[in-house]
Amino acid sequence: MAEVGRISADEAHEKVGSGQALLVCAYDDDVKCSRMALEGAITLNELRARLPSLPKTQEVIFFCA
Repeated sequence: MAEVGRISADEAHEKVGSGQALLVCAYDDDVKCSRMALEGAITLNELRARLPSLPKTQEVIFFCA
């Protein structure tokens, strides 16, 4: 398993913009996620739905406010 770490907002923006990573709102509440929405982000529920089709090497960046 890869180590979990922090990255800068600029690095996250670059990775998501280039398609290298998924940006996921870490809140389990879709309403709260909609209030904290960032461009290109998906909800935790969307991630769960897509999980079976994602490659095991897919980078995922979680955020919360």
